[in-house]
Amino acid sequence: MRGWRRLRRDPPALLAALVCAALALAALLAPVIAPADPRDPANLDLLNAQLPPLWFGSGQWPFLLGTDDQGADVLSSILFGLRISLLVGLLAVALSLLIGVTLGLVSGYFARLLDAAIMRAADVQLTFPAFLTALLIGGVTQSLLPPSERAALAVPAVIAALGIAHWPHFARLVRGATMIEKNRDYVRAARLIGERPARILFTHILPNVLTPVLVLATLDIAFAVMGEATLSFLGVGVPITDASLGTLIRLGYDKLFSGAWWIAVFPSLALVALVMAINVLGDSLRDAFGPSASG
Repeated sequence: MRGWRRLRRDPPALLAALVCAALALAALLAPVIAPADPRDPANLDLLNAQLPPLWFGSGQWPFLLGTDDQGADVLSSILFGLRISLLVGLLAVALSLLIGVTLGLVSGYFARLLDAAIMRAADVQLTFPAFLTALLIGGVTQSLLPPSERAALAVPAVIAALGIAHWPHFARLVRGATMIEKNRDYVRAARLIGERPARILFTHILPNVLTPVLVLATLDIAFAVMGEATLSFLGVGVPITDASLGTLIRLGYDKLFSGAWWIAVFPSLALVALVMAINVLGDSLRDAFGPSASG
């Protein structure tokens, strides 16, 4: 309760939460609030290609933020791109949580050889930057898929790449907390009454180590969103048919110096706003619920 009270008295945290909620709601309601579905070829008109934002002299309604080189509404593309970026970010973090929390619980509780094997695997992966790991996994996955299936499986491949790249951080955090919790009286009592290790881990220990894990997961969403945008910008992420913010930035980059700056700038601003809001919210959660907050 003390942590929540600290959050309510933190204006940057409240503003960041409001921005995150607004962007998530806009992404969720994209089919309703977007002026047009950019994925529908019927909404594309080359006669409307590269129209500037509405407040410029040659801008036209309803293209508030202008159009791209295919005549698609930029605002609509951003709203639908937000859906893909947030979906990839949330599912990638969920995969990291599933792998990292499970291995961390097992490693911290059983220790010895199993602990050594899991932690050495985590150490090896941590020697490589998480993004390079995701880039390697994403590139290998794309090369192994048949060309006819690459577009359909591109989003799951990006989710898997980002999820696998960041599990060691969760595993190490959960391992340390589990090694402390397993010596508590409530865990010893559970052992005495004959409860199985799996029940002890997931029923007793896991709820007591979740707070720092959820704080790290919030920060990790920003990493996953930026990772997806970078992979898509490099051409090994989300395809054009399911354009994310990263894909929109890549498509607009070629037009950036030809005068149609809005095609890349507005998706970039949306990405920056989303990542900054998540990071500020994550930092505030860490300050409110971290170890120093209880002192």
